[in-house]
Amino acid sequence: MTHKRILVACLAAVLLTVTASTVEASAPNPADPADSADGQHDFDWELGVWRSDVRVLADPLSGSEEWLRFRGTSVVKPLMDGRANVVELDVSGEAGRIEALNFRLYEAQADRWSSTFVNLRDGLLTSSVYGGFHDGVGEFYGKDQLDGRPIEVRFLIFRPGPVKARFEQAYSDDGGATWETNWVAVDRRLHR
Repeated sequence: MTHKRILVACLAAVLLTVTASTVEASAPNPADPADSADGQHDFDWELGVWRSDVRVLADPLSGSEEWLRFRGTSVVKPLMDGRANVVELDVSGEAGRIEALNFRLYEAQADRWSSTFVNLRDGLLTSSVYGGFHDGVGEFYGKDQLDGRPIEVRFLIFRPGPVKARFEQAYSDDGGATWETNWVAVDRRLHR
């Protein structure tokens, strides 16, 4: 069994053990400042249920300008006392349905987060992106492949207010000199 398939199996097991009462019991008060100077609590604000409006570029890095639209929910659950969390995304639109997980893990030694996305349709993990929040913006970078060619990946998180967030993914095939945004999600909080 490959490492990626083992991680998918572990994620599935974790999801079975996390319940709604766990989310409510461990969710911090959004008015409270973070308890520590490290980044372990960077995602505490996101815990809960969100309405997600998602746009996905149909064919990234091809010159295409066709965007596919989806709507649904994003549920963010804490794990391991805030050192990890999982996002359950379930959105649908005219182009179909996206059911996915995003597993985030805090690496204390480097004071950074990793974020790994898995589409449940194929059960395959993407390459992780790494980073954290600076001046209120989350910035995460990594390397991946698209149609067999190497690309850079950038994932940005913006918080224009306590009940709204914007997530943007972009690819670069020129070493980061230029970026093409291919995923935009605007989330509005439904409840904690």
